[in-house]
Amino acid sequence: MIEQFINFVIRPPRAEYSPDQYLWEKEFSLAGKTYQRQDLELKNARGHTLQCSHYLPSPLLEDTSLPCVIYCHGNSGCRVDANEAAVNLLPSNITVFTLDFSGSGLSDGDHVSLGWHEKEDLKVVVSHLRSNKHVSRIGLWGRSMGAVTSLLYGAEDPSIAGMVLDSAFSNLYDLMMELADVYSIRLPKFTVKMALHYMRRVIAKRAKFDIMDLNCLQVAPKTFIPVLFGHANDDQFVQPHHSDLISESYAGDKNIIKFDGDHNSSRPQPFYDSVAIFFYNVLQPPLTPKVQKLEKYYNLGSLRIGSDESLLYEILASLQSTTIDAASSSSALPSISTEASVSELLSEVAPVTHAESLIRKDTKHGCNEPAYAKGEPNGLAEECYSCGSSTRESWGRCSSLGLSDEDSISDFRGDDNNSEVFETPRGSMREQSSDPKEGEKNQRKKAIAFAKKVKSDKFERLGSLSRRLRLIILKGSAHRRHKSMS
Repeated sequence: MIEQFINFVIRPPRAEYSPDQYLWEKEFSLAGKTYQRQDLELKNARGHTLQCSHYLPSPLLEDTSLPCVIYCHGNSGCRVDANEAAVNLLPSNITVFTLDFSGSGLSDGDHVSLGWHEKEDLKVVVSHLRSNKHVSRIGLWGRSMGAVTSLLYGAEDPSIAGMVLDSAFSNLYDLMMELADVYSIRLPKFTVKMALHYMRRVIAKRAKFDIMDLNCLQVAPKTFIPVLFGHANDDQFVQPHHSDLISESYAGDKNIIKFDGDHNSSRPQPFYDSVAIFFYNVLQPPLTPKVQKLEKYYNLGSLRIGSDESLLYEILASLQSTTIDAASSSSALPSISTEASVSELLSEVAPVTHAESLIRKDTKHGCNEPAYAKGEPNGLAEECYSCGSSTRESWGRCSSLGLSDEDSISDFRGDDNNSEVFETPRGSMREQSSDPKEGEKNQRKKAIAFAKKVKSDKFERLGSLSRRLRLIILKGSAHRRHKSMS
C-alpha cells in the first residue's frame, strides 16, 4: 500500500495522446479570426526534452508583440488541458503557451515532483518566451500541481505580470496526511506519520526532491504578483481551505473565487470569464488593429468617412434615392454617373458651404452664435454640407448639417431685410412677414405654424437619411477591416 501511495505522488497515470487529434489544429478559426499552433521542443536543465505548443494569431505581423499566458497542467495532465485556456484568451489578443512537464505527457522523464522540478521546466519556458520579440508580458495559469509550480516560480521571478492558481495545495505533507483520512486508511496517526517519513526518503531517492520543501505557505508571504485564486467547493482531493490559507498569507494583490464542482470537474464559464478579465487587466493586450487612417475626409457633421471610392459611390446613390422623395416635384437630382470623379459627385450632391453663410453675424438682430462656430478645429464652423437649391428647399436645417434642431425660427427674425437666411420656405415666409403692408401679424403667425410643420417633416426625412448613411459607412468599414485582417 505504501508503494502505491508513493506512485500516487511521483508516478500518477500518465496522459497518452496524439497532438494532431487532441490539440487544436495547426490552423484554426475562433471568433472570426484565424490562429495557429506552433509545436516546439525545449530542453530543461536535467536534459529532458519538453514537448510544447504555442497558440497565436495567424499571420503574426512582424512588428507585433502580444502578451502570453503559460498554462501549467496538473499531475496527470498534459498540453490538452490548455485547450480551454486558448478558447478563452486568444480572442483577447493574449497568446497561450503550454507544455508537457518532465515526467508528464509526451515529454521525457520518469517522475513528477508536484511542482519542485516543474518550476525549473517553467523557467526554461519563460526564458524562451523572453527571447521572442513577439512576446511582451507573461502570465501564469496553473491547475493543481501546475498552480503550485506557478507559485513556486513566481516567488523567484517578480517580472511575471499575473497568476491564476486553481486548486493549489498549501503544504504537501499536510495534504498527504489529509488524504490518509479521505481514503479511510485505518491506522493510528503516529503510524501514518512514520509511513510518510519512509515515503519521504524513498521519494527523495527516486524523484530527487524533498516533500517537505513543497510548502506554498513559505513563499506566499514573499510574493507580490497579482493573483486570482480559484477552488471548487466540493474538492475532496485538495480541499478548499488550502487556497484560503495561501490567500491569507499572500503578500500581493489577490482575489479568490469559489465555484461548484470537484477537483477534476470542468470549470464553469463564469470562472473562465473572470480569468479572461483578470489577464486582460494585468497583461494589457493591444486592441485589435484598426484600419489605417485615410488621408482625406469629408465632413458629414458628426460622421467622418474616408475617401474610399466604392463606399462614396454607395453613399451618393443612397443620397440620390432619399432626396428624390424629399425634393419638390419641379426639381430632381442629377443622375450619378460612375464615370465622374467622387469629388465632382460630392459637389453635385452636397457642395461645401462655409458656416459663415449659414449664420447671421449681426448680433443686433438677435442671432446668437453657436459655441461650435467659434474657431473649433474640424467643427461645423469650419465647413458643413449644405444642399443644392431643390434639395435645400426640401431639407432645411439639421443638427448634422448645420445648427441644432433646438434653434427656432424666432432666432432668425429681425427688422433687417438684408440679413442672411436659408433659401427655404421659412426664409421666404420671413421675407413676406417683414412687410407690414401685407398683414404682418397674420402672416407671421401663419409662417411660424407652417415652418414648424415643415421643420418636423424635414427632420424626419433627415433622420432617415442619417441612419442610412451610418449603416452604409459601418458596413463599408467592416468590409475593409475584414479584408485587412484576411
